[in-house]
Amino acid sequence: MTNEENRSNDNNNINAKDFLIGTLIGSAVGASLALLFAPKSGKEVRSDIGKGAQDLKEKAGEWKETAYDKTDDFKDYAKEKTENVQKAVSEKKDDFQEKYNETKGSIQEKISETTEELKRKKAEMQAKKELKSKELEAELDEAIEEASEATESKKEAVKKATKDVKEAVKDAAEDVKKS
Repeated sequence: MTNEENRSNDNNNINAKDFLIGTLIGSAVGASLALLFAPKSGKEVRSDIGKGAQDLKEKAGEWKETAYDKTDDFKDYAKEKTENVQKAVSEKKDDFQEKYNETKGSIQEKISETTEELKRKKAEMQAKKELKSKELEAELDEAIEEASEATESKKEAVKKATKDVKEAVKDAAEDVKKS
């Protein structure tokens, strides 16, 4: 059964119960008015009112039990829905945490690779500088600039990846709130 069918079924049950309660109250009021306006002796009217009051007391007891039952049903339903939502939120949180950790690890790996690459290039350049002196200074400056650009590029990639993760977490949190 789908949620909509359950709601429709619940609404029909509620409408039927409301109708039944309204019918019982209307019957009690009608019977009371009939007793008051019927041409009977005072003793008979008092006896009829006593019977009507007793019937009303019994009906009230039944309504009380029905109200307790429905309250328990609603409490169980609310508890079940709360548990379902909590479970869904927990699962989504775990999924997002896992994705975040994966992305973070990937970003850290890229940073480490870039750092190692820069260290290797720097060492190579220093060796060449010692051999070629002033000619290599110009090449060294150029290589350092390229490395800086590569670092900036990697830095921008890291920033973008971080932003994407934050947006994904935010979207997921909104999805969880909506469900």
